[in-house]
Amino acid sequence: MIRSELIQKIADDNPHLYQRDVERIVNTIFEEIIDAMARGDRVELRGFGAFSVKKRDSRTGRNPRTGEAVEVEEKHVPFFKTGKLLRDRLNGK
Repeated sequence: MIRSELIQKIADDNPHLYQRDVERIVNTIFEEIIDAMARGDRVELRGFGAFSVKKRDSRTGRNPRTGEAVEVEEKHVPFFKTGKLLRDRLNGK
């Protein structure tokens, strides 16, 4: 499902809301999650999962084509851990 499909689904399920308002709500939620993670905060949506940021230290990697050593800088990457409810539904429980 992509963002526009999510917006359409919510708008269809809530006919009393205008589609532009639903779009604004969805975009605000995503922006708040992104802003929180950019600050290094953890975002938890009970039953769904938790978004956090993990730090990867700098290291020496290898170019797979040439085998040449390449320095990889330290970086921060997003991490998602599923919630129990989501895991259970995916496994048919």
